[in-house]
Amino acid sequence: MGPVSAEVEIDVSRGCAFELIGDLACRPSFTDHFVSDFHLTRIDSCGLGAGARFRLNLPPRALQMDTVISTFEAPRRIVEHGNGGRSNRIPSVTAWELLEGSGSLTRVRVSYWTEPSQPLDRAVERLGAASLWYGRAWREALRRMRDLLESPDARPARQATIAGGNPHMTGIP
Repeated sequence: MGPVSAEVEIDVSRGCAFELIGDLACRPSFTDHFVSDFHLTRIDSCGLGAGARFRLNLPPRALQMDTVISTFEAPRRIVEHGNGGRSNRIPSVTAWELLEGSGSLTRVRVSYWTEPSQPLDRAVERLGAASLWYGRAWREALRRMRDLLESPDARPARQATIAGGNPHMTGIP
């Protein structure tokens, strides 16, 4: 399926937008309308190798997905590779591009696609309206990210936790 793309102009520096997108712990702050059960898979939540596991609430069923940052070219490009679906057998790619706009504007473009290898998975994607749903979900996510970054007093909270709890806990009360 795909690629499905969405784009928005944000009145912040490219570095500021890149910092938010590149920190997976902040991702639920603008994607929680279509993503749930978001957990980090590594202690370091940003940069090359950072990863997360989450549930994609695609009607009529939710899909378990994972993603890992495989390309981290500050401040212009982030690419994530992941897998999802039944038995984690459907590869997916999420690509973020940040371009300098006029003045202080930054243009953010996200593209998402899947590359199912099984004939059944390809047939299910063709029959469904997944690309329409993904397009709406990503447009809303970018709108929410813009509102978050442009708000003078609101900063994204690091909302995601590491799967299995806090590895820095010592057990001492």
